[in-house]
Amino acid sequence: MRIGLDGMPLAQPKTGVGTYTLELASALAGLAPREIFELVSPLPYQGSILAEPRPANLHLVYSKPTVLGRHWWTMGLPSYIRRNSLDLFHGTNYEVPLRASGPSVITIHDLSLLLHSNTHDARAVRRARLRLPLMTRKATCIITPSEQVRGEVCEHLHVHPDKVFPVPLAPRSNFVRLSTEETIECRRRLGVGDDFLLFVGTVEPRKNLSTLVRALEQVVRSTELRPMLVVAGQMGWKPDQFTSQLRNSAVRDLVQLTGYVSEDDLRALYSSCRLFIYPSIYEGFGLPPLEAMACGAPVIASRVPSVAEANGVRLIDPHDVDDLARSIVELLTDNSARQSLSAAGLKHASNFSWGRTAKTTLEVYRRAITVLGSGQYHLR
Repeated sequence: MRIGLDGMPLAQPKTGVGTYTLELASALAGLAPREIFELVSPLPYQGSILAEPRPANLHLVYSKPTVLGRHWWTMGLPSYIRRNSLDLFHGTNYEVPLRASGPSVITIHDLSLLLHSNTHDARAVRRARLRLPLMTRKATCIITPSEQVRGEVCEHLHVHPDKVFPVPLAPRSNFVRLSTEETIECRRRLGVGDDFLLFVGTVEPRKNLSTLVRALEQVVRSTELRPMLVVAGQMGWKPDQFTSQLRNSAVRDLVQLTGYVSEDDLRALYSSCRLFIYPSIYEGFGLPPLEAMACGAPVIASRVPSVAEANGVRLIDPHDVDDLARSIVELLTDNSARQSLSAAGLKHASNFSWGRTAKTTLEVYRRAITVLGSGQYHLR
């Protein structure tokens, strides 16, 4: 069996979808060593991805497009699938080849572009409205990261529930709690002190950082607490809304924008923050809070359906500045409550693993192959 996966999320610095793609592919290859898995991309891979150790049956394929193949999803990828006799293709980032005839699986991480279009670039929204219905009809099976997104896909894209399978993500296996001593070098290099709050994610309107800054202003104004806020992540769409607010904020000197950070640095920040705060307006799953829990961070997160399913997290209304500020003060001033939240988060995170994610994904692959009647193919 040869199974292709979309490698394009790994042709840029890894964010959530890139992490999902690489961790899933590696876990699949480890779980099914007799099968061949190919990450296929028309763009060159990041050097750091190429340097990572991976199973022998997982290949990174850079398929340099020809003149006709520059239309990757309609011509280049279908041609690659035919030439290389791939038995199934998994689009890990909302896309599958429309002209390929074999079974395919698509992962839809969320429907933010449709349900919260005002928080995205208008061109991306138009593209999603055009292509998502086509992709969901073309795909043999659909994977979502949560039951919430499964319901949204069925409702808003008019997909039969039997075609959609919720498969949760997991923390990276190396995301474990580090000792304070092990985090010192990272924090010194990034200019981060001992007492800090942490947010991780792309800086864009949907992440609701404006509410977090207003909550920090309230904390500083009403108490003697002066925690630093570390924002770790690259700039996304409309970051000027946030940076402009920050320039005019009374707490601007307490906010540290690190930009994109490495996995090692991220693990150190998760392990040493006083609180991890994730006030996003909408999430399909919410991987950063889960990885923070795996590193022992006490987590405050929005009461949105996909995150609210988690145990071991303090939930807040993402639109209520007072609620967030109150939770920050309570947890910063109550060591027992903070430690209890940390322990609950560690326990919750231990229920997830990429091995389990891969096992469930393989079951979806089997379903997709069965649906198209390709009985000669069997995943061993």
